Amino acid sequence: IIHLIREISNLQKESSLIGEVVKINSENNILVKINPEGKFILKIGKKIDLRNLKEGDRVAIKNDSYEIHKILPSKSDPLVSLMKIENIPFCNYNMIGGLDQQIQKIKEIIELPLKFPEIFDILGVFQPKGILLYGPPGTGKTLVARAVAFHSCCSFIRVSGSELVQKYIGEGGRMVREIFNIAKKNSPSIIFMDEVDSIGSNRGKIMSATGDSEVQRTMLELLNQLDGFEEHKNIKILMATNRIDVLDPALIRPGRIDRKIKIPNPNVEGRLSILKIHLRRIKTEKGIDLWKISKIIEGASGADIKSLCSEAGMSAIRKGKNYLSVEDFFFAIGKIFGDKKLKIFLRDLFYE
Repeated sequence: IIHLIREISNLQKESSLIGEVVKINSENNILVKINPEGKFILKIGKKIDLRNLKEGDRVAIKNDSYEIHKILPSKSDPLVSLMKIENIPFCNYNMIGGLDQQIQKIKEIIELPLKFPEIFDILGVFQPKGILLYGPPGTGKTLVARAVAFHSCCSFIRVSGSELVQKYIGEGGRMVREIFNIAKKNSPSIIFMDEVDSIGSNRGKIMSATGDSEVQRTMLELLNQLDGFEEHKNIKILMATNRIDVLDPALIRPGRIDRKIKIPNPNVEGRLSILKIHLRRIKTEKGIDLWKISKIIEGASGADIKSLCSEAGMSAIRKGKNYLSVEDFFFAIGKIFGDKKLKIFLRDLFYE
């Protein structure tokens, strides 16, 4: 009965308006946005400590006096909240092969401003906002982003462009706003947007179907957010795509994306470096010529080389061995790259 009386009492209380704090000037001068009425300058109640109130907080407002009487918990989409990675997996630059020049450029744009922002303030130089990584699949774009997040020691928000393509009108744009709000509240932070071509395609080449119109609205909201947040907020954007040719010029112009870095398939030195990285913990037979293998698998991506080492390892396991031999690489090269590469490998092995 007591519980029922309390519930009835709560239902009889006057309802409150919900608003968002835009700017805090003083206890009696707080700019609050209330939808759909607009923005109002309000004062806070006696029970609220001004020190606990921050810009962007949701607050409850009395209907009669328009006084802020309660700070509400933040409202966020669970799907968006899960995009923030709490525990960034261990991944350093030594685990990436063949991309030394690209990593150095990324450090200058992303890592340096986050760790030493005072350098830019002293020089009076604006901090760059973001980077676009582009190149064939499997070349290590996501791996580079993971390493940057690990070394920067900041919040990391990973977004797939396909997750922002929603069937209901306005949902994609709302998710973009929430992603940037989470980044602001957890700054310094990095937003990594993978497969950005799924929402950032050239508007001139998109048909006028309803689904495509919603994709355009999502991209317009992304452009608005890129223009809206300030450099000193310590938010950096890292985008990745396999199709830079289909991206809208407005999305990748300077001021939004300050540098475009190509992540190509590795050259022979890069392939050798990647092979050594994946074979660090694997026992191999003495005398295996990794340089020769690197030359033969021309055009292979980092993912292909990782798969090559895995297949060679599976071949050794099937034979009951605890190390990799040349024969295991025979099998792996034939399976991953086909008979043509295998014949070249055998020819070079026996006739050089």
